[in-house]
Amino acid sequence: MLAREQKKSLIDQYGTHITDTGSPEVQIALISERIGQLTEHFKTHQKDHGSRRGLLMLVSKRRRLLNYLKKYDSERYKTVIGKLGIRK
Repeated sequence: MLAREQKKSLIDQYGTHITDTGSPEVQIALISERIGQLTEHFKTHQKDHGSRRGLLMLVSKRRRLLNYLKKYDSERYKTVIGKLGIRK
């Protein structure tokens, strides 16, 4: 899980206003951070298949959010993938 301070800093960085926690940008940033943590976890725990399933679910959820953002607002999509360093 993400630490409270880490989560707050991501929300402040990607949110559109002070109380924004549900916009696609914030959700994608939080999921990406969690994916990074799980990737590090698997470097030492290769046989943790339960967590691997969770990782795959997070990746697909992020993919769906990115598809939604790309479909409805391509400029915000480009901004998010640029900030997070994902995709092309």
